Amino acid sequence: MTVSQTSPAAATATARPQTGEEYLESLRDGREVWIYGERIGDVTTHPAYRNSARSIARLYDALHDPATNADLVAPTDTGNGGYTHAFFKAPRTKDELRAGRDAIAGWQRLVWGWMGRTPDYKASLITTLGADPEFFGEYAANARNWYTRVQEDVLHVGHAIVHPPVDRSRGVEEVGDVFVHVEEETDGGLIVSGAKVVATGSPLTQYVFISHFGATLGKKEFALIFMAPVNGQGVKFFSRASYESVAATAASPFDYPLTSRFDENDAIIVFDRALIPWENVLVYDPQKVTEFNGAAGWMSRAALQASTRLMTKLDFVTGLVSKALDITGSGQFRGVQAGLGEIMAFRHMVAGLNDGMIQGARPGFGGIMTPSEEYALAFAALTPGLYTRMKQIIETIIASGLIYLNSNAVDFATAEVRPYLDRFLRGSNGRTALDRSKVMKALWDSIGSEFGSRHELYELNYWGQPEKSYLDILGLAQESGELDRVRGFAEAFMAEYDLAGWTAPDLINPTDVSTIRRA
Repeated sequence: MTVSQTSPAAATATARPQTGEEYLESLRDGREVWIYGERIGDVTTHPAYRNSARSIARLYDALHDPATNADLVAPTDTGNGGYTHAFFKAPRTKDELRAGRDAIAGWQRLVWGWMGRTPDYKASLITTLGADPEFFGEYAANARNWYTRVQEDVLHVGHAIVHPPVDRSRGVEEVGDVFVHVEEETDGGLIVSGAKVVATGSPLTQYVFISHFGATLGKKEFALIFMAPVNGQGVKFFSRASYESVAATAASPFDYPLTSRFDENDAIIVFDRALIPWENVLVYDPQKVTEFNGAAGWMSRAALQASTRLMTKLDFVTGLVSKALDITGSGQFRGVQAGLGEIMAFRHMVAGLNDGMIQGARPGFGGIMTPSEEYALAFAALTPGLYTRMKQIIETIIASGLIYLNSNAVDFATAEVRPYLDRFLRGSNGRTALDRSKVMKALWDSIGSEFGSRHELYELNYWGQPEKSYLDILGLAQESGELDRVRGFAEAFMAEYDLAGWTAPDLINPTDVSTIRRA
């Protein structure tokens, strides 16, 4: 099949990224999103998605606001003379990589670290398309076009690379009715069927990147990487229950301030004989699919984005816990202070690994500056357990303060109830009942609500099975010679003594003082 050299994915003429309103308008495209047995007509107005969509729109507006964009944008390298979010540009130096990291941080501060699938997340991968387009062989023009378009528009691209957990003990080809595969090749593109998970946040994206992770693909029809048009015929999204919708109908933003606007719906994306235009295809070859995940280095860039996001989230949580301790009046106890200090240590560890990714960066795929894989894997391996530990600390040092709360914001507007709340729910150190309720409800939403519990699961499984990260770390050390180096370091130590004593000529054997040797 001949690949078109021109396509709708080609570079756009604009010299600036899309605005928040332009982003929202792009979502009103007839996409097929289902929730609660209903097909959604407009995700930007439906209670399940509307405030999450507006939280993302804020990010786009920040790119145009002189008060915020100085730390966010950089000149494009596409030749259009415009500007883009700095992480959407393939970095050639450590300074450019650091500028990308700082731009991630700038965006994450606008969502307080609680949205993991913001547009910069997939920029971790899309930049590799422009780093070495020739890697993609007959689809090189597609890779180049998508890199250009995503960078210039700062497109919001989703991500789904995992097969559904159905018959995982069987080979990919044996589960062809479930796993994404090509049914037919046409002049217009590939007819694709199957499903991918978990398409987090994808109902609010503009395209979804579809690939594979951790599976051996033998047959060509299963071995494809492509950009799925969200509103394409046969492309369907089946959403999990919406925490945002529940908060809107049964509570208020005061009661669930995170849930109410940062709920990234985790959807299943299904292709039912969906047409994927040839210009959207990036890889269609078993060997190339396997090579891409290892060669592109995008996982290290994803770790840089994720660690920057987590730092911001931990800043928020640490500050909130500190305020909660003021309210409970227990902040001066030694054990409680140690707990808060442990949370801060976790934050500093993530920051250190984040800096290490940049300091240890090396030229990688296509010559772009790639974050240190060693530090990236250390982050992936360590943070899931530490996040769970952080939650345990908060539950211990805040204890019943997390649930010693009124039911709803409306209680404070109820004349019969308000005097009792002001008296019996007031906080320590001069904090009012309203102070207590606002802080503790925000903290509960962080770790105890359905939204908060989902975030713990999200952080725990962000990189797949936790032990895989440790296996990857060991494998990298074996491949690079690092394991041999540390083994040699230990062996050099042991070479300085034997059964008879010191073998090093500058050390003195204890034959003159040892009572055991005299005996």
